[in-house]
Amino acid sequence: MEFRNERDVLIAERMLHFPPLSQRIEGAWNLKLTNEFHMTGSSQLFKHQPAMGRLQLYEGKMIHQYVHDFSPPRYWVDEKAGRRELLGTDKDNGQILDYQCYRLVHRSIGRNTDQRTMIATVIPPNCFYGHSLNGSTPELQGQQLVFATALLNSLTLDFQLRQSVTANLTMFFVYQLHVPRLGPDDVRFNPIVKRAAQLLCTTPEFDDLAEEVGLGNHKAGTTDPDERTRLRAELDGLVAHLYGLTEEEFVHILGTFPVVEASVKDAALAAYKAFAPKSGTL
Repeated sequence: MEFRNERDVLIAERMLHFPPLSQRIEGAWNLKLTNEFHMTGSSQLFKHQPAMGRLQLYEGKMIHQYVHDFSPPRYWVDEKAGRRELLGTDKDNGQILDYQCYRLVHRSIGRNTDQRTMIATVIPPNCFYGHSLNGSTPELQGQQLVFATALLNSLTLDFQLRQSVTANLTMFFVYQLHVPRLGPDDVRFNPIVKRAAQLLCTTPEFDDLAEEVGLGNHKAGTTDPDERTRLRAELDGLVAHLYGLTEEEFVHILGTFPVVEASVKDAALAAYKAFAPKSGTL
């Protein structure tokens, strides 16, 4: 990591109190990332039109933070052919494969000069993705999946990444992130899950996830821009408190995002202040 000043070092030391994602912790959620199809090596599988038995292929530009349908797909893959490619020499016994589950994905290209370095969301079951994305394995599901997505999309985690990432957001950089592995037994967990689920679960493909995390169905999610802005600001404020950041430290972090609109940073700081006096009862 490269630091610009002493305050960066002090904030980094505070974050180092939490374990890196590379460290597997028994009894807590863990994030394991993987690849699926290479856009060149597997190009023979990609079809330009949807058809019966074909599943869409996700690419990096198709997602944004908390958005799984940022742009339409270019390619589709025949499910049977996709399964053969993924199984390799293993026999297909109808076993559940990764593509049939909800997965956290992030863009594998992310510069520290962009508006945001980390772009992550959850994609629905029954789809594939190319190498411009990295994705989680099905070990991470339900509330933990939503919680991890919220952390990765926060300004606080993005600040961590920007100390080391230049252009390629490889798995190595993600695994070096120091993250609190909270679970449902922690009072700070559910408020983050609830808000992130409202941002993620906006179409029928997410009904099962919405039910699993206590949201009901996708109709309880929100597509209203103002409401989404409010929820995202609250998540940034909540995550800042998870790390025990002081107001001055959070203000400093916000100041390291020159391309992010001032209104977004102001809303995040306002949320931080609103939650400060009542932590533990959010």
